[in-house]
Amino acid sequence: MSEVPALPSSSGCWTDGALPSNARAGPGTVISGRFAFKRFLAELPDALVIGAGCTMEGVQFAVGPRGRLYIGDCCYFTSTVLLCELEVRIGSCVMIGWNTVIADSDFHPLAPALRIQDALACSPLGAGRQRPPIECRPVVIEDDVWIGPACTILKGVHIGRGAIIEPGAVIVRDVPAGARMAGNPARPL
Repeated sequence: MSEVPALPSSSGCWTDGALPSNARAGPGTVISGRFAFKRFLAELPDALVIGAGCTMEGVQFAVGPRGRLYIGDCCYFTSTVLLCELEVRIGSCVMIGWNTVIADSDFHPLAPALRIQDALACSPLGAGRQRPPIECRPVVIEDDVWIGPACTILKGVHIGRGAIIEPGAVIVRDVPAGARMAGNPARPL
């Protein structure tokens, strides 16, 4: 998989405003959509790095304060939601279809009592309450992967080079290089 691109600080563009100071896009990369950075809460330097020649059409970069999101060169994503609290790494020449979600976390606890505690902490009544810990595991998608529309890729998944993820698939486990996956949960074809 490609390393994080070394790019000039502001060579790509966002058609609806200036890129956040901790986001970089390579030459020829275009990000479009007014909600692209609505939930971009990243505080780390280089929290979002996108390579050269990419098209990010209607993509939402929902990156939490400690999250890092890396995307290689020559990628095309449309209406994709990238939810990142820890780390998401996507290689070069990756295509992602509309309404696909990639998440490195559940974004809330799974245990009922902790979910209530979390809901209270996030509510206007939270008054500074701490949220309970939430499990995060990095997502890695290698080069030359095709992900069809309406897919879901969950935390901790590693998708190997050249894999094909069929439309509507839910990926909950690692996908070997060159595999073709379909279904919920996804299985090899």
